[in-house]
Amino acid sequence: MRQDIALEVLLDGHSALLTGPAGTGKTYLLNQFISTAKAEGKHVSVTATTGLAATHLGGNTIHAWSGMGIADAVNPGFADHISKTRRETIEKTDVLIIDEISMLHDFRLDMVDEICRLVRRKDEPFGGIQIVMSGDFFQLPPVNRQDSRAGGFVVSSQVWQELDPVVLYLDEQHRQDDEELLEILTALRAGDIRRHHAEKLLARAEVEPDNPDTITELHTVNIDVDTINHAKLAALDTEEREFQQFTTGSANYVETLQRSVLAPSQLVLRKGALVMAVKNSPQRTYANGSIGTVVDFEPGTDYPVVEFRNGRTVTMVPDSWELRDGDKKRASISQVPLRLAWAITVHKSQGMTLDAARIDLRKAFVPGMGYVALSRVKNIESLYLYGINRTALSISEDALAIDDVLRVKTKNDSTRFAYLAERAAKRAEEAKNPAKIKKKAGASGWSEKIAKMRETYPNAYKPWTNQDDAMLKQEFQNGRNAKALSELLGRHEGSITMRLQKHFGDDIISESDLAI
Repeated sequence: MRQDIALEVLLDGHSALLTGPAGTGKTYLLNQFISTAKAEGKHVSVTATTGLAATHLGGNTIHAWSGMGIADAVNPGFADHISKTRRETIEKTDVLIIDEISMLHDFRLDMVDEICRLVRRKDEPFGGIQIVMSGDFFQLPPVNRQDSRAGGFVVSSQVWQELDPVVLYLDEQHRQDDEELLEILTALRAGDIRRHHAEKLLARAEVEPDNPDTITELHTVNIDVDTINHAKLAALDTEEREFQQFTTGSANYVETLQRSVLAPSQLVLRKGALVMAVKNSPQRTYANGSIGTVVDFEPGTDYPVVEFRNGRTVTMVPDSWELRDGDKKRASISQVPLRLAWAITVHKSQGMTLDAARIDLRKAFVPGMGYVALSRVKNIESLYLYGINRTALSISEDALAIDDVLRVKTKNDSTRFAYLAERAAKRAEEAKNPAKIKKKAGASGWSEKIAKMRETYPNAYKPWTNQDDAMLKQEFQNGRNAKALSELLGRHEGSITMRLQKHFGDDIISESDLAI
């Protein structure tokens, strides 16, 4: 299905599965939909099956959002004991996003459905919430552990049949620009790897990169990654710099968020270190997965100066990650958005596009792992292999069967929603030629309102300075409540409350703190 039609289907309020091969723009489309839906006033809850994927989208895990945690079934009386905050979040959600859906067990999707019906008191799929699932069943599957309930892909769940989601199967490639690699990846997805495909891959094991120290390695286990990165950093004969993260929110939320943030809590760098950006730049000077080299440290701040492969040299300042529960902020982490990039795990590379990679698939242990790793690069010339095992070239039989069904359904759904092409074209035209923003009537009235407000609160609607923030945090920790802080800083109590929640998270401020 075309990407622009898929967006219109989602904006029309239909529950759907957004799927397709790696590099077809699923995350890009999802972010487009989320921002547009929020702009339209909808309450969007963004979740994913793993904390890492949730962090990429600025959300929470589906396990935490629903309150099911690690339980294997919804306990009797669940709705009576759910927290007020959790209940309110579920009740007001209009759209629920679940990313990396391939890793969610079928019975857990049924649990989320049951919880939503109980809390919202509506006997319809997910209590009437629009559900948008995103992911690729050819990538990493649900993990069944010996000490927990076993399950399969979500298409086997009871609610899937009742929901009957629209299938938005994207197939326009935005990553690979090489027919040779595309042919191999397509054969992998079809479960039709032939001898000549394997020979092309094995031939890449015989090619040595010109500059091996500048290429990221992908490994299947963490211990290999850590060993390589530590050894490479220690080999540099330059001065070490350390960057410590700053956190807000209660310890349990920070710990949850920490597991999802690719930037380490203590980032150790040296000049010459190969690094990877782990977040998209707001100014678009680098992207999540961009590789570069530390060439200097900025005088005065000591922030690392990185020369990226795209030719840009950027001073990397701290960025932040948030753990959100619906509209509520639970925790945040501020850190320089970098990690050492001589090696990363295949799992953590999901969603990334790498300029080049050296991949070790000799220890691949689940079907789909090879597909995830090989699809990170744009062409076969930028792919180097240590080796590959049979598992790396295997695809789940269930994924193959599911794909056949999804392709048939997306073809039917494309015909069904063909009428949205006109709306998509109109939206594209408006994006190219945005209408000039007209000055709203009553603008002068707003100026008068601010002037009136500043008679009581002298700093109302003025930017917060570093000095203001330092005083706010210090005096709040000294025991001053919102009313006292309002008088001290010359700002409305509502502004004080929002600023405290920005720094400390929603949960640190109780109603009694604000009212005293």
